[in-house]
Amino acid sequence: MTTIEFRAPWGRTVRVRTAIGLVGLVVIMLSAVLTPIEPVPFRIVLVGLPLLIVAVSLARCVRGYTLTEDAITVRRGIGTTRLPLAGLRSVTGEVDAMVGSFRLTGNDGFFAITGRYWNKTLGWHRAFATDLSRAVVLRYAKRTVVITPHDPQHFIMRAGTFIKVAGFPK
Repeated sequence: MTTIEFRAPWGRTVRVRTAIGLVGLVVIMLSAVLTPIEPVPFRIVLVGLPLLIVAVSLARCVRGYTLTEDAITVRRGIGTTRLPLAGLRSVTGEVDAMVGSFRLTGNDGFFAITGRYWNKTLGWHRAFATDLSRAVVLRYAKRTVVITPHDPQHFIMRAGTFIKVAGFPK
């Protein structure tokens, strides 16, 4: 089976929001450690909660994508998300795909841009992104997904080839 790996490089939005978020969380932790906050359980929460936020965000971040003859696999910090090629109707590069998106759930830039979003162009969609300037839109019959592989044109070309060879969409 053919397997093609694509990296998920961080764009400016993810780099800036991650840096700001980390600085904010470190400030919270340092203030809890360096100032006499009572009661002590509150201090423990102020140190532990930022660490938990970072751990969960790293576990859910997007590390890359694997394209095979039957699926696209989103490699996450811990685990994967599988997007089958069966039922995929189109694969297009759309740099402005998420412009004006409203986030319903998820993470809007702390280590990744993931979750469920809505905008006028795509309607409801799911994102597994790190650099929106590399947006590739996957359109299924009942859902839309945005991913951001390091080489969008190569991804689109290879995904299109796999779809045609497999006879999708059916």
